[in-house]
Amino acid sequence: MNRGRLITIEGLDGAGKTTLARGLQDALAARGIDATPLREPGGVAAAERVRTLVKDPGLHVGARAEALLYAAARAQLVEEALAPALARGEWVLLDRFVDSSLAYQGAGRALGVEQVRAINAFATGGLQPDRTLLLRIEPALGRARQDGRGEAPDRLEREADDFFARIAAAYDELAAAEPQRIRTLDASADAPAVLAQALTALADLLPG
Repeated sequence: MNRGRLITIEGLDGAGKTTLARGLQDALAARGIDATPLREPGGVAAAERVRTLVKDPGLHVGARAEALLYAAARAQLVEEALAPALARGEWVLLDRFVDSSLAYQGAGRALGVEQVRAINAFATGGLQPDRTLLLRIEPALGRARQDGRGEAPDRLEREADDFFARIAAAYDELAAAEPQRIRTLDASADAPAVLAQALTALADLLPG
């Protein structure tokens, strides 16, 4: 049995990751591929509890603790869900993975991209996505979309503009360093256009 495919979706909050994951799931199903959508942090019970903790605006969580909590949730997701699914030959559509920590904690929190990469290599056992779809959006537009949802911002969403500017710049640097794995999509476009970009970016992985 062939190993499954791990497709990760990255980008700032408000970029449309959840919408794209839903669209991709339907588009892949039409091509005979069952793809399981999962999110980070979360996806399994223990990791969902970590999600509740790290997003709680009422808690103070230090930068190093934050990075380690995300890595811990990721380790549990890999062990409990990702590795078994890939071993079964399944496709997984994952809303965020290691690149999020590199951008948010490595650059946004100024912990250092390589330092955060090291703890996540340990957490994931070195698991790498087959393809990463980076939804590129200007931070101001991402924030405007978030505001339009009418939901109270979580702990990270309350950060200042310069925090998100550092994250956006870090994502661009990651994409430039790994152009074969990370494909950048214009997330300012409407949902059908973004989905079309995503399917083009995945074309070489799809069955003929």
